[in-house]
Amino acid sequence: MRRTRESTPSSPDDRAGINRQFRPVGKGSNSLPFPEMDCLLNFGIRIKDRHMWALFVGPGVLLLILVLGFPAVASLSYSIKPEQAGTVSYTLSNYVNLLKDPFFKKTFWNTVVFVFLSVASHMFLGLTVALVLNSALPAKPLFRIIALLPWVVPDVVAGIIWKWMYDPIYGSLNDFLLRIGLFDSPVEWLSNPKLALFSVVLVNLWRGFPFVMLILLAGLQAIPQYLYEAAEIDGASKWQLFYHITIPGLRKMIVVALALDTVWEVRRFGLIQAMTQGGPGILTEVLSTYTYKQYFQFFRFEYASAISVVMTIVLLFVSLPYILMISQEE
Repeated sequence: MRRTRESTPSSPDDRAGINRQFRPVGKGSNSLPFPEMDCLLNFGIRIKDRHMWALFVGPGVLLLILVLGFPAVASLSYSIKPEQAGTVSYTLSNYVNLLKDPFFKKTFWNTVVFVFLSVASHMFLGLTVALVLNSALPAKPLFRIIALLPWVVPDVVAGIIWKWMYDPIYGSLNDFLLRIGLFDSPVEWLSNPKLALFSVVLVNLWRGFPFVMLILLAGLQAIPQYLYEAAEIDGASKWQLFYHITIPGLRKMIVVALALDTVWEVRRFGLIQAMTQGGPGILTEVLSTYTYKQYFQFFRFEYASAISVVMTIVLLFVSLPYILMISQEE
């Protein structure tokens, strides 16, 4: 085998040249060969010790300002401008028109009914499923995945699927109900004025309860097990365990679930837009879809901005208990 020759200094002069090349320069023995590298190192140390946090927090803050702050300021500015072209004065006429608009009043009431029914059903079904999944259930991971599947489906996709299922001619729901003899004729789920809003709420129940279930399941798992064991030794019934241990232990999680779910439901847009677009008439119209139509269909930018400001104020009041709870913990 041939041995490769190692590249070693062939003479004392070469070794001296290498030593001169990598010899420290400057006043101190720790100086680098190049003064520019020494300056960069010192500058880097100053950033790390004093201002490194700004490099991590700064981009996120800037992104929030661009994505949230600028649209919020622009919307507020538009909302106090008159709708007549050519005028530059500021006025509250858009908010006055909101109070006089019968469509806005009906839409606001639809939003209240939709949010109340959705959040109440989410809390009931979410707590029920969370209690089941927290018990000694066989194949528990599999059932948890199945329970989370509706939450994974996007709003628009869920709306299109359920709109097809609700179809009076081709829908699978009517076909199933007719086969079992529950109805004699197909039901107009999304066209019947008495059923349209409740049909959308039913789909929203299926779509949104896993979010509440996940929050409450985390709260159930945080309750110490010895509390239940001690109460059972004292002879407490299942209802007493639920009322005196489970509900108090879930108090904070219930507030979190109520606040976050209410905010999500007030902002719900894709599901309703994909299923009914606010129809028939305005019977399923909510504030989010009404704002969308005013802005992108009727091009009433100032009026739509006023509606969005009202929605923001409502959401701030809804989130107030959650904000107070978080601030007290801190």
